[in-house]
Amino acid sequence: MIERVKVAVVGVGNNTSALVQGIAYYQQTGSLVGISRPEIDGFGVGDIEFVAAFATSPEKIGKDLTEAIFLPPNNFPRLDCELPAAGVPVTAGLVDDSGIDRVAASLTGADVLLYSAPSGRPVTALAYAEAARRAGVAFVNTTSDAVARDPELLGRFTAAGVPLIGDDLTSQFGTSVLHDTLLRLLAERGLTLVSSYQVNLGGTEDFRNLVANPNTKKQSKLNALSTADKVEVAPLGYLPHLGSQKVAHLNLEAQGWAGTSVSLDVKLKVHDPSGAAGVNIDLIRIAANANRTGRGGYATEATTLLKSPPGTAV
Repeated sequence: MIERVKVAVVGVGNNTSALVQGIAYYQQTGSLVGISRPEIDGFGVGDIEFVAAFATSPEKIGKDLTEAIFLPPNNFPRLDCELPAAGVPVTAGLVDDSGIDRVAASLTGADVLLYSAPSGRPVTALAYAEAARRAGVAFVNTTSDAVARDPELLGRFTAAGVPLIGDDLTSQFGTSVLHDTLLRLLAERGLTLVSSYQVNLGGTEDFRNLVANPNTKKQSKLNALSTADKVEVAPLGYLPHLGSQKVAHLNLEAQGWAGTSVSLDVKLKVHDPSGAAGVNIDLIRIAANANRTGRGGYATEATTLLKSPPGTAV
């Protein structure tokens, strides 16, 4: 029997709630609904065990992980599954680059450190990455902060034989993947793009944070598109009443045969944390296999799951 992947997580917000609950759901039901890859390198969706969690919210620190994921401002719904205590108390996380050795010591026995804190905190993201490198634990950056795109840091992970995967996950079925698919379809069918835009509205704490700290997110969204020419990404909008749901509006204006007009408007509504969990489960397993097989640095098989892998714009 394969040894479960041991995961430490930074950030106990909606994305972590969706991931923790979803893993329990699949372990208990054996369902394959919503699963892209039931098995990666011998690891099933249920072969995950959480061993550490870090957060900065005073209300969550000290609580068991399975209790903390339901505390405000989290608003991802409860899934239909039993969720016994994980036996993993939430530990006070980093707010800057002090305390790296403390976190590294807490990662003993972990395979992967999943960085799922809010975007817009580059100093903190790099501090956690350094803690993972020192501990020999694979680091997965799900935020738009430049971590894997830092050539010097990536070089140090490679030299240490530790995997570094990032940056910024592409949601399982979200605005970026849908927008890119439509842009590719226009090109494949011989149409000429005139203009395009996307608008994203959400009610999670991550949306609220990104409205206040949008510095890296717009570029990361553009990185996810096969062409950013003539494409506009509107600033994110925070609407609390949407809860964990995201509403996206896409528009494409193009010209077809003899310059005749083609116009397409699409509305997408999804639970944003579910889209993250559906990709995080694959990133975790890719990172764990790379770590256990001694492949340091960037794991190229993660590229299709990321908006901004190494080599894309910061």
